[in-house]
This record gives sequence, structure tokens and C-alpha cells, in this order.
Amino acid sequence: MMATQLNELGFIPWFSHLIVSNLGNMNWFLVLCLLCVIYFYSHYLFASATAHVSAMYAALLGVALAADVPGQLAALMLGFFGSLVSSTTHYSSGPAPIYFGSKFVTQFEWWKMNFILGLVYIIIWLGVGTAWTKIIGIW
Repeated sequence: MMATQLNELGFIPWFSHLIVSNLGNMNWFLVLCLLCVIYFYSHYLFASATAHVSAMYAALLGVALAADVPGQLAALMLGFFGSLVSSTTHYSSGPAPIYFGSKFVTQFEWWKMNFILGLVYIIIWLGVGTAWTKIIGIW
């Protein structure tokens, strides 16, 4: 529902155009890194992973392809980051509200820990992950 509304209101096309127009002639790997970071941290604005993926995946994949990022690599990395967002917020996935509701962790602590964890994800997946996909011949 949210993804449909964002598309109908023109937000997703506007956002895609904004990203493409500001990328200029950047190296494709840098573009991929920026898109994955934008994709990962934009989940803070969405109430569910489904809405986030529905609204953002295709648009950012289109931007990646326009920037000459290898297609399979872009599709896979955005797909991986689409599942990694499950830890970002206390409302990001099905189990998250249950853990948060136990009051074991405050909202501030949750967001702080997962911001840091997100940096770890980004380093591992874009560093080691892209190298591994190159080694096994995906791109």
C-alpha cells in the first residue's frame, strides 16, 4: 500500500531522478556502495520490510544499472541489503516488536546498536561480499 502510494504521488521517480542526477560520472562501485547505504538506512522511514522493498528496490536497481553497475551484482547486493534491514528498527520485522516489547532494550539503544551493526553489515557485504562474487564469477 505504502509503496503504491509513494509511486502514485511521484516520490519514487523523483527520488530515483535525484540520485541519478547527483551521481555524475562516479565509479560504478562507489555508486553501488552509496545505493546500498541509502537503501539500508532509508528503512528507518518505512513501517515494514515489505513496504520498503516494494517501494525502493526496483528504483535503486534501475539507478544502479544506469550507472553501469554489473546487473547481477547490483540485484544481489540490493537483495541482500533488503533482508539485512530486519534489525534496523524496533518495528522493522515480525519478531522485532516482540523483542522490543520485552523492554530488554530501549528504543535509543536499539537504534544506536543497529546503526553500528549496519556499518558492520555494509563493510562485510560490500567489501568481502563483492570480492567473493567476483571470485566465483558472478560479475
